[in-house]
Amino acid sequence: MRLPRILTPRTVASAHCDLPCGVYDPAQARIEAESVKAVIEKYQANEDVEFRTRALIIKEQRAELVKHHLWVLWTDYFKAPHFEKYPQLHQLFNEATKLAGAAGAKGTTDLAKAEELLAKIDEIAKIFWETKQG
Repeated sequence: MRLPRILTPRTVASAHCDLPCGVYDPAQARIEAESVKAVIEKYQANEDVEFRTRALIIKEQRAELVKHHLWVLWTDYFKAPHFEKYPQLHQLFNEATKLAGAAGAKGTTDLAKAEELLAKIDEIAKIFWETKQG
């Protein structure tokens, strides 16, 4: 049966949506980061083991979504001219995704890490909106 092999795509592509829509907004990352912060606050205010376990799982899922939304902006929206005009942009994204990851809000219940993450997203958002104006 060689027919199934012929019908199998040779190249598989993926994007944050099924059709490159051109709709980008750092608010998506910020909403998820706000959720991470809120879950950390709820986690710290509750001693119930089952609640805390669920909170950790949800926090980690939301943190992963923060990283996803940041990566989409970093890799799909921002182009070479943006990086030339804003040379700190690569560093901001690197720091923000690390703050969303295991070394940051995903891997800790330290509220300060969630606040740092939100601040980095705000810095990225400021540049994003400047690029939309120009």
